Amino acid sequence: MQGSRQAGPDRVFDAHLHIIDPRFPLQENNGYLPPTFTVGDYERRVADLGILGGAVVSGSFQGFDQNYLTAALTALGPTFVGVTQIPIETTDHEILRLDSVGVRAVRFNVRRGGSASLSDLDRLARRVHDLAGWHSEIYIDSRELRPILPTLVKLPALGIDHLGLSADGFPDLLNLVESGAFVKATGFGRVELDIADAMNRILDVNPGALVFGTDLPSTRAPRPFADTDLTSLHDLIAPEHLANVLWRNAARLYRLEPSAEPPKAASDAECG
Repeated sequence: MQGSRQAGPDRVFDAHLHIIDPRFPLQENNGYLPPTFTVGDYERRVADLGILGGAVVSGSFQGFDQNYLTAALTALGPTFVGVTQIPIETTDHEILRLDSVGVRAVRFNVRRGGSASLSDLDRLARRVHDLAGWHSEIYIDSRELRPILPTLVKLPALGIDHLGLSADGFPDLLNLVESGAFVKATGFGRVELDIADAMNRILDVNPGALVFGTDLPSTRAPRPFADTDLTSLHDLIAPEHLANVLWRNAARLYRLEPSAEPPKAASDAECG
C-alpha cells in the first residue's frame, strides 16, 4: 500500500478488511452479492487514517478462491497479510504456497458459510498451525460458542471476529481470551453489546488479545465503518493499550516480518 499518509501519531494495522474484486469469481450468499470494493477503493477510503498494514480476509462471497487474495496481497504490499478459506482436502504444498505469498490464517465462517465446516475445525486448525504456523479465525455469534468451547480452548492459536457480536455470549468469549485467544475489535456496526466495556474487559484479561480492524466495506452491516470507530478508541481505551491494539498485537499475531514493518510513529516509539 503505497502513498498513504498518516493523519495522527498512530500507525494502524487494519486486522479485518475485505476486497471484492469483480475480476475474480464471486458467489452469492443467501441471494446477496456485494458491490465492488477493489484495492484502489480501499486505499482511497483509508488514505487519511494512518493505516500502514492489514489483513485481507476471505468472505463467504469468495469461497475457496485464492487468486483474488494473491492479487490483493501483491497490490497492497508486504505489510498486508491474508486470512483465507480452504477445504479440508487442501494439500500441504498449497498451504505452504499460500504462506509464501503472505497468508497467515485460515477462517471458519460459521455465520455466513463459504468455508470449511466446524466438523473440520480441530483437524484443519491444528494442521495449518503445525505446517505453516497459521492461526484460525472464526466468524461466530458468541451465543453459539458454548457447545464448542472444549474444542476451541485446546486449539493452538485462535481469533474471534467482531467482538463475538453479542452480549449474551460474552462470558464464553472471555473464557477463550483467558485460554489465549485474541479478539477483533471490528464490525462496530454489527455488534449488539457495549463496545467500550467489551474491549476493556478483554484488555483486563489479556492486553495482548485485542486487535483493531475496519471491516471495510462492511457488507450487510446495519451500519458501515465510520472513521470515528477508529478515532474514538483514543477515548474508549487506556492510552497504555492504544499502540498495542492499533499495531503491536496484530503485528505479532500475524507474524509481520520486521523488515516489512513501517517506521514507528512517534507516540509508539515513546511507548516502547
